[in-house]
Amino acid sequence: MGTSVEHALEQLKASGVRITPQRHAILSYLVESMGHPTADDIYRALEPKFPSMSVATVYNNLKMFIEAGMVRELTYGDNSSRFDANVSDHYHVMCEICGKIEDFSYPTLSDIEHQAEKITGFQVKGHRMELHGICGTCKQLHH
Repeated sequence: MGTSVEHALEQLKASGVRITPQRHAILSYLVESMGHPTADDIYRALEPKFPSMSVATVYNNLKMFIEAGMVRELTYGDNSSRFDANVSDHYHVMCEICGKIEDFSYPTLSDIEHQAEKITGFQVKGHRMELHGICGTCKQLHH
C-alpha cells in the first residue's frame, strides 16, 4: 500500500504542489482506510497528530486531491460526501441498512460508454454505477 501513496505524492510534486505533512497524512489515511471516510472522519482520525488542523484544512486538501484526479468524491443521498482514494476501475455496492460501502473491481464498462456515444452522439466523459443491497452483517441481523 505504501507505494501508491508515494506514487500519488510524486505526481502531486510533479504538478507543483507542496507536500505538507498534513497532506501526506490525509492521503495516507484515505488510501489505507478503504472505508470511504467523510471529511469529519479524516479530521477526527488525524486531529490528535495535527492539533492545528481544522475540518476546513481537510476539505481544502481533499478538494485539491480531487482536482488532481487522485481522490473521488462520492455523494450519496445523506448529503455527507465520502472520499475514495482508489481511482482504479472499481464500483461500489452500498448497504441499504447500515450504509456501509464496499469496493469491488470489475473490468471497466467502457463498451457501454462507446455504445452510448454511438447511439446518442455524446462525447461520454465517464459514468457512475452503484449497486445497493444488504451487507452480510445486516443480512444475518435482519433475516
